[in-house]
Amino acid sequence: MPPVKPMLAKSVAKIPEGMHYEAKWDGFRAIVFRDGEELELGSRTTKPLTRYFPELVAALRDRLPDRCVVDGEIVIARAGRLDFDALTERIHPAESRVRMLAGRTPASFVAFDLLALGDETLTGRPLTERRASLERMLDGVEPPVHLAPATGDIEVARRWFEQFEGAGLDGVVAKPPDSRYRQDERAMFKIKHERTADVVVAGYRLHKSGPVVGSLLLGLYDGQGVLQHVGVCAAFTMKRRAELVEELEPLRLDDVSGHPWAAWGEAAAHESARLPGAPSRWSGKKDLSWVPLRPELVAEVAYDHMENGARFRHTARFRRRRPDRAPRSCTFAQLEEPVRYDLGEVLGLE
Repeated sequence: MPPVKPMLAKSVAKIPEGMHYEAKWDGFRAIVFRDGEELELGSRTTKPLTRYFPELVAALRDRLPDRCVVDGEIVIARAGRLDFDALTERIHPAESRVRMLAGRTPASFVAFDLLALGDETLTGRPLTERRASLERMLDGVEPPVHLAPATGDIEVARRWFEQFEGAGLDGVVAKPPDSRYRQDERAMFKIKHERTADVVVAGYRLHKSGPVVGSLLLGLYDGQGVLQHVGVCAAFTMKRRAELVEELEPLRLDDVSGHPWAAWGEAAAHESARLPGAPSRWSGKKDLSWVPLRPELVAEVAYDHMENGARFRHTARFRRRRPDRAPRSCTFAQLEEPVRYDLGEVLGLE
C-alpha cells in the first residue's frame, strides 16, 4: 500500500561490470499502485501524481493486472525524443488545462521493476526474479505502457550510453542482479554524461542560511549577442560560499539597471529572453532576488546535457575560473550536441 519510496541510485564515473543494465530515463519517477478500479501514481516524494496524468490512469487500468505495484518513469516524447519541459507543464492546478495537455502531449509509462503482484510482495526477492515476473506480466503490452529495455551485456550498455542520449535519455543505470528492493536507499548506480562549458558568471543568489553565496547565475551569449540565463552552479562548502562573496565584491553592481538581465522582474520579458527568476507557479512566495555582477567573470562548469538546447537540465558543477577567456566568447556554439536517436528505437517500436 502507498506510500512507498523508490529505491535510488548513486553516481559513479563509469559503467560497472557484472550488472543488470537499463537506460536512465529523464522523466518523473512514479510507482503505480493498482487495486481493481483504484489506481494511484505515487511520486518520488510519495505525493500523488494521479490527477496530472488522466490519460495514463486509463491506459494503466487497461494494461496492468488487477492488483500490482510497479516502479517506473512517466515520460513525454516530442519529435522522437524525451521532453522534460512538457512534463513540468502538467503540474498545474487547473483540471481543464491538465486535460487539454493530456490530449495534446500524452504521457507514457516505462516500467522497470515489479514490487507486488496479486497478494504477493516481491521487494524481498532478487532483481532477477522481479524482472522475470515483470517481463511475463507485460508480455505484449502496448503503448503508452512500455517495458524498459534491459541487458546483462556491458558492451550493449556502453552502446546505449552513447546512443540513447540522442533520444533525450540521461545515461545508464546499473543494478546488482541479486539485489532486493530497498526503499529510499541508494542501492543502484547511475552513470551520466558529463561535458564542460565556459560560462559567464553574471550574478548570484544568497544562501538560505545567511549572507553567503547560495548559487551562481550562469549565462551564455546567443547568436544575436544577447546574454541568456542558462542555469546555476550551487555545490559549494559553507567556507567556500563565504569566500565567494568577498571574491565577487569587485564585480558587484549597486542595482540591476544596466545589467543584461535588468528586466528579469517583468513577466513579459521572459517571453523573448531567458532570464533568472522567471515568474511561475513553482515559485510561490520564494525569494527569487539576486545580486547582479558585471558580466566579466568566466568559469568552466560541468553539465550533463542541455534541455531543448537552451539551459542546463540539472545544476552545473563548478570546475575552475577561466581568466584566459573573454566573456563574449562564451556562446552556445561551444556546446556539444548528441547525435539524434529516435525514442521509438529505444522502446523497440521501430
